Amino acid sequence: MILTHLAAEEEVIEAMAPCYFGDRSSSDTVVRLRTSDGRDDWLYCHSHILIEKSNYFADRLSEKWPTCQILDSRNCVEVYCQESDFDSHVNVLRLFYVKENSTDEIWHGVRNALGILRVAVELECPQIVSACVNYLEAVPWEETEEEEILKTIPSMGSQVLPILSRLEPVNPLAIMRIFQSAIQLATSSPPPDMNDLKTSAQEQLEYMLTEDDDEPLLKADDEIRSEVKQCMSRLVARFNSLLESLFCESSELASEALHVLQFYLSDLSWACQILTKLEIMRDLVICWMDASDKVVKIVHPSNPEPNGETIKTTLKTVEVAAKVLESIAYGNVILPASKRLHAVKVWLPFVRVAKPAIDSAVSSGDDAVELKVDGELWQSLESTFVSLVLTLPSGDQADILTEWFGNNYIRYPDLTEAFDVWCYRSKVAKRRLAILDGNNGGSSTP
Repeated sequence: MILTHLAAEEEVIEAMAPCYFGDRSSSDTVVRLRTSDGRDDWLYCHSHILIEKSNYFADRLSEKWPTCQILDSRNCVEVYCQESDFDSHVNVLRLFYVKENSTDEIWHGVRNALGILRVAVELECPQIVSACVNYLEAVPWEETEEEEILKTIPSMGSQVLPILSRLEPVNPLAIMRIFQSAIQLATSSPPPDMNDLKTSAQEQLEYMLTEDDDEPLLKADDEIRSEVKQCMSRLVARFNSLLESLFCESSELASEALHVLQFYLSDLSWACQILTKLEIMRDLVICWMDASDKVVKIVHPSNPEPNGETIKTTLKTVEVAAKVLESIAYGNVILPASKRLHAVKVWLPFVRVAKPAIDSAVSSGDDAVELKVDGELWQSLESTFVSLVLTLPSGDQADILTEWFGNNYIRYPDLTEAFDVWCYRSKVAKRRLAILDGNNGGSSTP
């Protein structure tokens, strides 16, 4: 009895003594880590630590396991793994010997922690799984790491799902609240040092409403449209106030005034994108058309000595005008013929002069003039003018084409297509109308 008691005390003392991973002298268990590529490493461990930290090893070292190899007078547990997970298996075994409150500093990045988590789940190590989850849930991820997490985590079960909390779908009410806050900032006139924040808000709002591989984050319902209309109305009101103040100035616009006008034009160009997506472009189109005469007189691209700022302002004006005219020309916003004719008479001369001025500034390579011209802007605008002219009464078309033939800027916009269609329509008009009158039981006018 005394010998038995002393032996039991020795086992307890041995178990309580500090143990170190890989310490062959005190090890009673070998974990034989093997891969299909022939790698075979012996890792010297301690059975009481393996049993405490891992349900898998507790099972392998129990009497329930039918055979437990003896290697070098030690228990031996063979573990097979992929070569890519080899280091993660070793790291998990090392972690068995680390105090719980010291684990936060040993993950060495998201990818390493993710590899450890995969092995910890496989070896049923609840403490390490929990520590991994806490780490991955808290640290920032790079884009490639996020993709790897999305591929790996969902197959591991509910115990690791807290890691994905930052990626879960957001409550629609929360989305609506952030949309309202963002649209108010995006259509405001903040201090200059907040312009980057405003631009970011505009970009993300457009992304939220864009349908790509995924559905839009927000659906264009009445509540969204109402909120956008209110914000856009305030933006247009401030723009009109600016035009009034600038229109009253008889001298050349100061650089500061041009900067302010450029910001408003950029906002309106962005607003066109949003309003088009929401199919509520009409109010902005009408306001722009009402202000067109003032805008053209203020910007006046025919200035004999345009500087960098006036060229930038001219380009931004063309960008807004292009979007507005496109909505009219293709029937997205319905305006009477008189309004459409006015649009052509105001903006056709403006664009004729603006294009060579902008092209000259771009080709000069002047570092002081940083212009980002959409490669499709001029071609799209030319097609818009052709379509818009062809919606007008034939007499108005004839007047526009007559003026075009005698203009020095006949090359752009090129209205040849409109002229071709006008010639055909004019030539067959009597025959067409005669057929129409015959179908209606009337007679054609001689």
